[in-house]
Amino acid sequence: MGLISTVGLVLHPERTSAPTVETVVRWSRGRDAKVLGLTEEVARIGCEAVPVGAEEMNASADLVVSLGGDGTMLRAMRLAVGGRAPVLGVNVGRLGFLAEIDIPDLPAALDAIDQHSFTVEARSGVRVRFGADEVTALNDVVLVRSPGHKSAAVAVRVQGQPFVRYSADAVVVATPTGSTAYSFSAGGPIVSPRAEGLLVTPVAPHSAFNRSIFLSSGEELTLEVLPTSGDLAIEADGQLVGTVYPGDVVDVTMLPAAARIVRLGQTTFYQRAQRKLMLSGSAEPN
Repeated sequence: MGLISTVGLVLHPERTSAPTVETVVRWSRGRDAKVLGLTEEVARIGCEAVPVGAEEMNASADLVVSLGGDGTMLRAMRLAVGGRAPVLGVNVGRLGFLAEIDIPDLPAALDAIDQHSFTVEARSGVRVRFGADEVTALNDVVLVRSPGHKSAAVAVRVQGQPFVRYSADAVVVATPTGSTAYSFSAGGPIVSPRAEGLLVTPVAPHSAFNRSIFLSSGEELTLEVLPTSGDLAIEADGQLVGTVYPGDVVDVTMLPAAARIVRLGQTTFYQRAQRKLMLSGSAEPN
């Protein structure tokens, strides 16, 4: 018996994915499987997928297919948090870190998944609580200086004890998945997605200590906005989700295996990173 009876689709917000969506619809029709799409995305491209909300897709889909780049993949992964469906990333456009296949490989990939010929790669998430708000991200959460305000002055507490203070334009808390995103551009290291922990990286630091720190999954992490700080915006996976002020505290928790990604054994994380970052190996001496 095949694995897939219901496929959920998450589409790039701007690129036209209609031909690729039709590939999924045609494949599903031949196996009497249902295709679900998010209501606003189905309306935008006018496809045959059944329009549903994110909660229904999470509850009903056996597989979520992301058609886009890393941003679309992150949306699909957030949608799948707490559900049973793994996420298959199909690269539409620029090469990313998360997508597993390109468009021409899609029918064969669906066949393989339906026949249980795939593995699942768990990806951790990060949850932050500030005031009455709680937000989950798969890449990173960032405390960033608001325009016109003073720099971010943030104290990092580990296991309830003060460890280090950063004065910077922003402080990034990244999952291993997010280590190749904003944290990396700020000078942070690449972390294997198999690692379990959180990476804290300052952006354009002005303080004496300007290095990233990596905490294991079991260590309690708290960020305190210091009295000398300006007001700070909070972004989760690049989306503005709130504001914190001097004296506020942000509690940070790692979520093990928050989302699951389909892997078909075609490339490794390091091969994808090497291609994306255009790494050709170690520098040769002159």
